[in-house]
Amino acid sequence: MKAGTIAAIERAGSARFSLSRRYDWKGELSNAQHMCIGEEVSRALVQVRRVLGERSVECYLTGGFVRDAMLRRATDDIDVVVSGNALELARCVADGLNARCIPLNEPNQIARVMLPPQGHLHLDFATMRGAIDEDLRLRDYTINAMAIGLDEALAGSPAFIDPLDGRRDLESRRIRAVSESVLQEDPARLIRGPRFAAELGFSIDEETRTFIRRNSSLIGHVARERVRDELCRILAMPKAAQWVRLLDDLGLLLTVIPELAAAKGVEQPREHFWDVFDHLVETVSAVEFLLRLDGADHWGEPVRCVAPWSQELEEHFREEVSGGRARATLLKVAALLHDIAKPQTKSVEDNGRTRFFGHAQEGAAIAEGILRRLRFSTREAEMVKTMVEHHMRPGQMGDDMPTRRAIYRYFRDTGDVGLDTIFLNLADHLAARGPLLDSEQWRAHASSMAYVIAESTSEQSVVAPPKLIDGHDLINSYGMSPGPEIGELLDAVREAQAAGEVSSREEALALVERLLYDRQKS
Repeated sequence: MKAGTIAAIERAGSARFSLSRRYDWKGELSNAQHMCIGEEVSRALVQVRRVLGERSVECYLTGGFVRDAMLRRATDDIDVVVSGNALELARCVADGLNARCIPLNEPNQIARVMLPPQGHLHLDFATMRGAIDEDLRLRDYTINAMAIGLDEALAGSPAFIDPLDGRRDLESRRIRAVSESVLQEDPARLIRGPRFAAELGFSIDEETRTFIRRNSSLIGHVARERVRDELCRILAMPKAAQWVRLLDDLGLLLTVIPELAAAKGVEQPREHFWDVFDHLVETVSAVEFLLRLDGADHWGEPVRCVAPWSQELEEHFREEVSGGRARATLLKVAALLHDIAKPQTKSVEDNGRTRFFGHAQEGAAIAEGILRRLRFSTREAEMVKTMVEHHMRPGQMGDDMPTRRAIYRYFRDTGDVGLDTIFLNLADHLAARGPLLDSEQWRAHASSMAYVIAESTSEQSVVAPPKLIDGHDLINSYGMSPGPEIGELLDAVREAQAAGEVSSREEALALVERLLYDRQKS
């Protein structure tokens, strides 16, 4: 049997957790007659054909699988439509492949089969609505409305079924909606269009832009988890600031995060180049610049090369936090929200100076509320809240080399987002000055932050000094009762230990005695 059809499916592997995952197609489309199935996909589809053939079921490969095959994009998602109950057929296929079957939408008969052993590759089964041409006309965008018959695919002689000229739109690098009504029927498709544009590097055609703008309010009726996932996939892409502006132009951004509306047009002190809203968007771009992601190079390599970076930092920001979302993506979320409370905290003093007292603390509460509304995990909400609350702290340590005591206090308060918050602060600095960046000020600040990072990674005694005494020591030695005072004294000991002022149990107890004596005197 020939294994001819769809482009070779490369397993995503480690790229699944990369800082960004983008396949920007620049060549010609694949020719169906010269494409081949990867070995793993071929085995799976042969089994699908065996199971469905026994039941005389009509079956097509379609949707994103065909689109990505034509673009030679790696994919782990095989879209299948069948002329029967997709839930039942998916269970049969799963049994034959020793795989798991997960119902995704039982009323609409949609199910997923997760293929062993790793489970990254999966088949999404859906029940065909009418004939295949009719089914394709009910899809979201034309580039997803193409199909290939499974029999023809496995026979090595596939012919594209393309009733809406999706191939032409692929060649033109264009996102075009099948119709306005399909966007209205499932409003999640409104934000999927910009997400496709971001992932593929395509543009959205003008009529489709009009459709999305006209119906943007409908996104409020979409399950928040779906909106969250689409938004995060957009932010995970390079040039995320560009795509954020696209969401804003289409009326989607403020529908999803209405708290950002107040930031538009809010002027800032003269050291800021942009108003609050544009500053937030540019901070997203600055994060990409500092994390060495593609597409953000506003300030130039001489500016970036003095900023801290290492293999360890790259791995840190690649770390998955929840739901496949990496630290780098959450840092972009924090960048977009870090000054969100500036409009309501703005004041102008008698001398004309503009201030934003308490904006970091108020902004942290607002950011946490936004993430909880969008159904981010508790950990993600806490991480972004902490980054926003402390985004000014790194700069407040001074551009000289901060003391060990200051570094300890900083990491004590920021916990596991201490490094992330430093990069948010650096991005904030760049996006505040913009093209007016003072290179000497930047070099001094970047060097200071590099020193803090080096101290935190090479001298763990600064960030997490080993315990010299505990609460039982204070209770037994000084007759203290359990309570907050014990915690305050232990923290004072750890701070002095981080500063290099105490290094033994005896010195720690002596420090406690002095502190207790001073408290009694006062």
